[in-house]
Amino acid sequence: MRIVVAEDLYLLRDGMVRLIEAYGHEVVATAATGPETLAALREWRPDLAVVDVRMPPTQTDEGLRAALIARTELPGLPVLILSQYVEQLYARELLADGSGGVGYFLKESVFDADQFIDALERVAAGGTAMDPAVIAKLLSSGSSHRRLGGLTEREHSVLALMAEGLSNQAIAQRLFLSDSAISKYTTSLFGKLGITDDGTGNRRVLAVLAYLNNP
Repeated sequence: MRIVVAEDLYLLRDGMVRLIEAYGHEVVATAATGPETLAALREWRPDLAVVDVRMPPTQTDEGLRAALIARTELPGLPVLILSQYVEQLYARELLADGSGGVGYFLKESVFDADQFIDALERVAAGGTAMDPAVIAKLLSSGSSHRRLGGLTEREHSVLALMAEGLSNQAIAQRLFLSDSAISKYTTSLFGKLGITDDGTGNRRVLAVLAYLNNP
């Protein structure tokens, strides 16, 4: 994959570049500010962008904004956002177009090399990759859409793992259930969330978006 890495902390940026290249991927450009990030994404049109949320000049959400602008100009551009803290709004904004190819990871998770690279590859392939720590935080905070109240405990578990970006097969392995059982649970929760297969959106992404929305 051709990857752009945008992170203002040199040591973390350099570490990610080395890690990514060690797994056989190519980092075509790096950036340390919001404007540099947007310029690099426009110029290189990478297979994937890894972008820090808070970047200079104001250290607010320049990285996220650059990524969102780039996705409007380059539809489907896969983006994995990095953040120091769990910010529900950031995850929700990324998923808002329902097209997939997005991820949200805490910076501390970068140090788990296999998990980080797996997330990169899933996002680049058009899937979602939510940090397990983010999912745990959202669950503990009680943040959910009121429609989630109709889900069973098992369906909640399936949706949480779906939010991490796991496939049905991987969810089945995690929950020690059959693939067919997971298929039934996903079909049921899609129905309860009012998500139909109308060809206009990624149902798994829409389900995750419902999961992340405020009550």
